[in-house]
Amino acid sequence: MEENDAVVALAALAHPQRLRAFRALVVAGPDGVAPSVLAEHLGVARSALSFHLKELSHAGLVRSEQQGRFLIYRASYERMDGLLGYLTEHCCQGGVCEPADAYRSRLCQMDAG
Repeated sequence: MEENDAVVALAALAHPQRLRAFRALVVAGPDGVAPSVLAEHLGVARSALSFHLKELSHAGLVRSEQQGRFLIYRASYERMDGLLGYLTEHCCQGGVCEPADAYRSRLCQMDAG
């Protein structure tokens, strides 16, 4: 990930409601969730959530897909992994960090399952 991409992603996450929405989408997993369900879960107005999801989409952190008459939002695990990789690239003086390896292992298991 390039520095400018990291700045855009971090800026999108630097709002409490966007951060909560993104974390909820990460928890939802690859099945994703409809915005109406997400709005109810987060206790925010649908119009406000729509604005925040648009910002997260522009940053590449979430994707949306039309499924029948429903729009489903999903976290972009690839983008999240890219951001985490960028942030930890020189961690531990460039060596391998166990916490990052444990995270990547969990992510790979989730993608495979």
